[in-house]
Amino acid sequence: MSNPYGFPQYVIDRVMAKRGHLHVFDQFDPVRTALLVIDMQNFYVGEIASVIGIIPNINRLAREVRARGGLVAFVGMTAGEGGDSRWPIYHDYFFTPEKGANHRDQLSPGHPGHKFHADLDILDSDVIVYKSRFSPFIQGASNIEEILLARGIDSLIVTGTATNMCCESAARDAMMHDYKVVMVADANGARYPEDHLAGLTSFYQSFGDVRTTDEVINDLLRPPQAPAAAAE
Repeated sequence: MSNPYGFPQYVIDRVMAKRGHLHVFDQFDPVRTALLVIDMQNFYVGEIASVIGIIPNINRLAREVRARGGLVAFVGMTAGEGGDSRWPIYHDYFFTPEKGANHRDQLSPGHPGHKFHADLDILDSDVIVYKSRFSPFIQGASNIEEILLARGIDSLIVTGTATNMCCESAARDAMMHDYKVVMVADANGARYPEDHLAGLTSFYQSFGDVRTTDEVINDLLRPPQAPAAAAE
């Protein structure tokens, strides 16, 4: 059985025993689909080769989703503003004071670290959303659900960084809000391959599907098949 995602065999065996097939979803309606590009900001992308390397696949997915009538949403983190933290429990307890201030300030509007990476193809027709938690679906963290509801979106393709942090958090929460969700194996990135695989593996077993960029474009978003003509 094809396994291009790097899952351990026990994960494949468990999934097959649980649902009898490798993939959760066979097809998304492109018009009701949104591509979420999570946290591809300068602060997070930095010079991490495994994250920079996913940008061409993100751009390719964005082109295809737009061309098929779907929505492209770039979702970033705003951790602070004017020197004030928007998430004090995180900055005060999970960092040294210096590192907490660095995270807060570089992810504040106006700082170069807050900007999306220059190699991303962001069009005027795309949506830009900022969140104040790992997941934009946390109540009060962003207005993402209002945007998706207004567009009639019921299916999400999740890409970005870090696979096992904000991407997995967003994907899990979206499923719990009744969206059909796919994480893209070669369009999510983390600093370490072990972290990347851990995020995909955890999500895949109970929260949604994992696909490659080619599979999303060629299979998941394929045009609906016209009904066969009735025999005369």
